[in-house]
Amino acid sequence: MEANMSQATADAEIARPTPPALPWTVRIQLFMLVGAYDIALRADGTVNRFIFSFGDRQTRASARPDALGVRSADVTVDASRGLWARVFSPAADQAGSPLPVIVYTHGGGFALLSPASTPLDGMCRRFCRELAAVVVSVNYRLAPEHRCPAAYDDGVQVLHHLSATGLPDDLGVSVDLSRCFLVGDSAGGNIAHHVAQRWTSPSNSIRLAGIILLQPYFGGEERTDAELSLEGVAPVVNMQRSDWSWRAFLPEGASRDHPAAHVTDENAELPEGFSPAMVVVGGFDSLQDWQRRYAGVLQRKGKPVQLLEFTEAIHAFYMFPELPDARKLVKEMKAFIQSSKSTL
Repeated sequence: MEANMSQATADAEIARPTPPALPWTVRIQLFMLVGAYDIALRADGTVNRFIFSFGDRQTRASARPDALGVRSADVTVDASRGLWARVFSPAADQAGSPLPVIVYTHGGGFALLSPASTPLDGMCRRFCRELAAVVVSVNYRLAPEHRCPAAYDDGVQVLHHLSATGLPDDLGVSVDLSRCFLVGDSAGGNIAHHVAQRWTSPSNSIRLAGIILLQPYFGGEERTDAELSLEGVAPVVNMQRSDWSWRAFLPEGASRDHPAAHVTDENAELPEGFSPAMVVVGGFDSLQDWQRRYAGVLQRKGKPVQLLEFTEAIHAFYMFPELPDARKLVKEMKAFIQSSKSTL
C-alpha cells in the first residue's frame, strides 16, 4: 500500500503542471485571503475568528443603489439561530417582467466568510446586475461551532421562509418564485447540492428551476490525481486545508467518505425530481476530479447536467471580475437561467 502511494505521488510530481499567470491584483487578494485563512485555522480544529476578521473585509447593506444600480438589504430568517440573508435587487425592474431568484450559498471551507464579506458582496452584486435576478445570499451557520447538517438545515429553512413570507415588500421589483435557482461556490456548492436533494415540496410556491455549482466542494478518503499533481501548485485549496475543513464540518469521527462529502459514486441519493444542474470545473483546482465524478453520477442517474470546464481556472476564479473566465462564466450562467423558461 505504501509503495503504491509513493509511486502515485512520484508520478504526480513528474506531471506537475505550470500554474497560470494571474494579474497582480488577483495575486495580492489571494495572498491576503489565504494568509488570513491559514493563520485563523488552529491545529485543534477551532477558528480564531478575531484574527480572521482582520483579513475579512466587510461591506454593509445599502438601500441606495450602487454604481451597478444594485441595492441590498439584510433580512432576518430565524433570529434564534442567527440565520439571515442579504438580498440584492436592481434599483428598477429593467426586464419589465418578474425576475428569477438566486439563492446563493458562499464558500469558505464551511467555516469562514459571510454575505457581508466584501468579495462575496461584490460578486453577488455582479450576479444581480448581469444575470437580471434577485440574489438572496445566505448567512448559514459556520463550522466547527455548527457541524453538518446545520448548514444544510439553514439552506432549507431559507427556502421555507421565502415560500411562506416572500421577499421584502419594498424590494421594488417583481419576482418569479417558480424560477428559483440554487447557486453555490466551493463549500457553498456542496451545501446547494444537499439543499436541492432535501427540497421535495412541490406544493410550495418555490420551484427549483436549477442548481449552479461553482467548483463544488466534494471529496473522499482517496487522493485523486488532481489533488496529488496540483499540491503546492494550485492556489487556495490544498490537501492540508481541505482535510482541516472536512474535520471541522463533518460529524465527530466521520471520515471523508461520509455522504455529506462523498457524493461522487453510485451510492449518491438523488430524489426523482432533482433539478437540472450546471457544474463548473477549473483546470487548476485540486477538487476537479471530484467535481467531474459528481457530474458523471448525475448523468448516469438520468439527471439533466451541464459540465462546464475552464482549463486555466484556479479555485474561486469567479470572485475576480478582472479574469476573462469569470466574465465568460456569467454569460454561461445567464444562458442556463434563461433556458429554464422553455421548461415551464
